[in-house]
Amino acid sequence: MFKCKNLVLLPVFALTLSGCASEPEDPQFIASKSLQPYMQEDYQTYLAETQEWLLENRVFFTDDRQIELSAVAPFELVPQNPNGQGILLVHGLGDSPFSYVDIAPDLAAQGYLVRVILLPGHGTRAADLSLPELEDWQNVVAHHYQLLNEKVDGIWLGGFSTGANLVTALAYQQPTVKGLLLFSPAFKPRNSLAKYSPYAKWFIDWEDKTKEDNYTRYNSLHMNGAATYYETSAVVRDYIDDANYDKPTFVMLSEADETIDSQYAVEQFSEKFTNSQNELLWFGETQYKDERITTYSMDLPQQKILSASHISLVFSPDNPIYKRDGEVRLCFREQPEGMPEDCSEVASDQVWFAAFGDGEETQVRARISWNPYFDQSMQKLNHFLADNSN
Repeated sequence: MFKCKNLVLLPVFALTLSGCASEPEDPQFIASKSLQPYMQEDYQTYLAETQEWLLENRVFFTDDRQIELSAVAPFELVPQNPNGQGILLVHGLGDSPFSYVDIAPDLAAQGYLVRVILLPGHGTRAADLSLPELEDWQNVVAHHYQLLNEKVDGIWLGGFSTGANLVTALAYQQPTVKGLLLFSPAFKPRNSLAKYSPYAKWFIDWEDKTKEDNYTRYNSLHMNGAATYYETSAVVRDYIDDANYDKPTFVMLSEADETIDSQYAVEQFSEKFTNSQNELLWFGETQYKDERITTYSMDLPQQKILSASHISLVFSPDNPIYKRDGEVRLCFREQPEGMPEDCSEVASDQVWFAAFGDGEETQVRARISWNPYFDQSMQKLNHFLADNSN
């Protein structure tokens, strides 16, 4: 257990900020000496050198290093029947290319050359989020867009959360981009105090520091990472405020998203993303007049599902890590009296799943981490791409 003295109560992303009197010995919280290189001249060299970097700098959780490396390393999927186009996918804050382990194969099956990159500071140890600056994330996305552009006749940009901010900003700059695929786009944080994170990082090292036990992503969040995310949101909001975006755009959003302001995102979609072929999948109960928006109810009591979370939209119900009875269960911090504090000890059919904060306190609750409409979502995405890839 860390011996910390609370210095500030400034909730960014609804978490308590605290500073520690002394740094823990856990290597997860000691940064690497530098960021991994990401400006290689070709993608295959990038893959090889990143694998080597991860092997040398990652703090591993298990004895099976290959499984962990496969989860967090960048990857490429070459289609059996190429359609001549490519898709570049960018993950979110604290995440890894594992965010696309279910989506990317589906896209490759449609004929797209799919490349998934690793944002600098990710995939190694939580403290490495102290290292990147905004320009590192912008540069890696722009560089790999150019590399992919040399291999295909047209590029779609896809992003989850922070990655959606980065690819949307690049799409405004690159008129040849065919369109956007945005999953839980983090255009605006849900917590208004997030705007102070670029200042808080000078006084506080960690927004949240907790045990690291999920090899697909970080549990802890360094304040520099939170601040850099906020900078990506400010940049993309400036682009959206200044001009409409008229290229085809596909979006997936959770109404109950506990991390981002999904209402802001859906409003911007209706007002500023003007292409008539656009499509937004809304996971919640609100019905919208915009005919480009399809609503999927998340009031699913027979499945013990109450709402969709920020992370759940991109994962299949069959994902071995994040399915209902998968390797990872993201328990709410407080459980009913008399129940185990660790809800993973409770049978999965007795747990209610939702975005953090939803549900009754009398229920054993965990954060939902899969999309019960995943197959329908991929069908919608495939039809969207087929209609707009000429």
